[in-house]
Amino acid sequence: MIIREATEQDISAISKVHVDTSRTTYRGIFSDEYLDNMSYQKRERAWHQVFEETLKNNNFTYVAENNSHQIIGFANAGLEREGDSLYLGELYAIYILENFQQQGIGEKLVRTVVEQFKKMQINSMLVWVLKDNSACSFYKKLGGIKIKEQEIERQGNKLIKIAYGWRDIAVRNCIRIS
Repeated sequence: MIIREATEQDISAISKVHVDTSRTTYRGIFSDEYLDNMSYQKRERAWHQVFEETLKNNNFTYVAENNSHQIIGFANAGLEREGDSLYLGELYAIYILENFQQQGIGEKLVRTVVEQFKKMQINSMLVWVLKDNSACSFYKKLGGIKIKEQEIERQGNKLIKIAYGWRDIAVRNCIRIS
């Protein structure tokens, strides 16, 4: 398995991972109709926008490739978006195809994000995750501490999202990897 910086040539594969993983991860959280109607083409347009704004906004994306050079996961991160004065970096998204989860790929992607933040002299980070998402346990396992929560509305449903934070990613083994 290889973790590498994403390029614009990866957008189609990233979009497929994003949609396919959303459909498995958010089943039971969002309506089946919404998930079934997700479009690879719409997601590709959104990812083109992300790549266009990457340099301007100090965002970055890494992909995980299997031994067959298929993109099976990605992580997207950058500067914290809501003006938090304590947590300066933010893991915006991390998605791994269901068949490749529970194999340490997510941990390696998060470690790569942390290393990039350190290069940017950002020593803290947070991630927002829906309370009903099983990924909450993943962030706790990596040493994330629940720091706040917010109610949001998506697809006509009121949901709770939780922020997990790491105050000092520069501390050795801050992101615990088993």
